[in-house]
Amino acid sequence: MINLETPRKQAGLVDQAHQLAMNMLRPISRKYDRAEHDYPKELDMLAALIDGVSETGATGGAGAGGVRRDASAEDAGKVRNGANLASVLSIAEMCWGDTALLLSMPRQGLGNSAIASVADEEQLERYKGTWAAMAITEPGTGSDSANITTTAVKDGDHYVINGEKIYVTSGDRADSVVVWATLDKELGRAAIKSFLVRKDNPGLKVERLEHKLGIRASDTAAITFTDCRVPAEDLLGSPEIDTKSGFAGAMATFDNTRPLVAAMAVGCARASLDLTRDLLDQAGVVIDYDRPAQAQSAAAATFLRLEADWEGAKLLMMQAAWMADNRKPNSLEASMAKAKAGRVGSDVTLSCVQLCGTLGYSEAELLEKWARDSKILDIFEGTQQIQLLIVARRVLGLSSAELK
Repeated sequence: MINLETPRKQAGLVDQAHQLAMNMLRPISRKYDRAEHDYPKELDMLAALIDGVSETGATGGAGAGGVRRDASAEDAGKVRNGANLASVLSIAEMCWGDTALLLSMPRQGLGNSAIASVADEEQLERYKGTWAAMAITEPGTGSDSANITTTAVKDGDHYVINGEKIYVTSGDRADSVVVWATLDKELGRAAIKSFLVRKDNPGLKVERLEHKLGIRASDTAAITFTDCRVPAEDLLGSPEIDTKSGFAGAMATFDNTRPLVAAMAVGCARASLDLTRDLLDQAGVVIDYDRPAQAQSAAAATFLRLEADWEGAKLLMMQAAWMADNRKPNSLEASMAKAKAGRVGSDVTLSCVQLCGTLGYSEAELLEKWARDSKILDIFEGTQQIQLLIVARRVLGLSSAELK
């Protein structure tokens, strides 16, 4: 059974992440928000520290431990608080410091989560240490990943990839990209596979960097693939097309990354709540946890509602990660966590701007930045609307064809 307290063995890691967020990320947050596309060189030292922690076995490395279904016999019946739970808890703390800087950290790309979820054991070892971006979205394909048009055609010992990807987080800085492509368009979802493509591979070209509303410190790129030859051994997982399992292999990646994005929203929202609580206190607004909300000021009642909503998002995030650690299917919970946290993140950060008035809207505080940053967390890795659709399908037991 899941215990919703932070596991004791991970308390030290969580505290360390918070200290890094407070002392390293928060102080440079505004600097790199203004200096869009400048690489935060301070992160190199932070990445070295994280690598050192990973080598001790205290974490599962970049992108958590993946969502794998093959529980071993020796793990049967045991309750594990592993790499996935450690990752979401530490990511939430780091995003309390700055979400964009967390997304900019070397070797911590969303593509690393795809590798952790889909790659075989030999690939996991071979790709250790890589910094992988993840390329899914295309100019004509957003939320419906099954309609991917980027193709991968087998040619001897290689696959030849052609297509265009947009909104690739860390697409310029990462040293490799996990590219989603179809082996056969006529076979639909089942033919979609992911490939690890190195940035120096001929045929891969970073076309441009996007200017964005938020997470400005994180580079977001458009990338084209023109007759890009990738060794067959760099197709993640099995090359076989299994029409019975359909999109299952690809969706395993989302089962891993969606709780991570939920954690980002949870961390960013908590930053807003913590600062707003302090600013309200300085303004003489008392928030009394021993009195009902309706018996307090409107500002205090609103704050209590926001905090309760945030708590629900955090618990769903922890549940989805805990289930992954214990090799339990978590597609429903991952989408619930992402949907709840994404909405809560936007609601909390914007409401905190409103509660704090001119201080919230000005650049005197970071509240307006957090409101801008949080919006993407309700969009990428599957929009709010798509998450609710997935939840409805799971609850009602309907297929994607039956409920669109």
